[in-house]
Amino acid sequence: MILYPAIDLKDGNCVRLIRGDMEQSTVFNNSPDAQARAFQDAGCEWLHLVDLNGAFAGEPVNGAAVQAILDATDVPAQLGGGIRDMATIEMWVEKGIARVILGTVAVENPDLVRQAAKAFPGKVAVGIDARDGRVATKGWAEETDVMVTDLARSFEDAGVAAIIYTDINRDGAMQGPNVEATAALANAVDIPVIASGGVSSMADLEALRDCGAPLNGAISGRALYDGAIDLGAALALLRG
Repeated sequence: MILYPAIDLKDGNCVRLIRGDMEQSTVFNNSPDAQARAFQDAGCEWLHLVDLNGAFAGEPVNGAAVQAILDATDVPAQLGGGIRDMATIEMWVEKGIARVILGTVAVENPDLVRQAAKAFPGKVAVGIDARDGRVATKGWAEETDVMVTDLARSFEDAGVAAIIYTDINRDGAMQGPNVEATAALANAVDIPVIASGGVSSMADLEALRDCGAPLNGAISGRALYDGAIDLGAALALLRG
């Protein structure tokens, strides 16, 4: 399993939200590129970046911060937030983003996901964010009637590189991930699944590792910043 440290970008800073609430943000570093370098220096093999402002605006907002991270690091980075058309996907791929994450458009314009996955093999992931099993969009501000597993299965033949599954009620709340739902999704589809939301302890990482499903990895943010998870120990645990 791969550990993906999360760098959530709001107004150019590295922040964490609680359950996706933009009003409940904590700034952990006002230099996202320095934070990214620190994660790389600690041995991380990937970075998980989110343009929070972009997720609400529907277009990139923290582009300068993302570019600074790309310039400062050598490890691959996946990016989500405000990526809703082919031009934006192409822009980020050309700038060096290893994997773009399509969330809202996966619900509203699934054909774009298919086109992008075909145009950029291995570089398109689907972000599925859910409350109580139902998908939420537009920075988690809007809930739909679409069920998580149904959406994931609809992309089985699209060439999607990964599914990033977030339980919104757990995100940033330090209450542990929804291991059962994550494992069920991973066992229901052939696409690699990355766990996100609430990963806040070494025990959480162990539970995901041993959940009985072939998870690709786990994303953690607040716990790494708070020191609840020791990055070196976590990397060693997941590398087995």
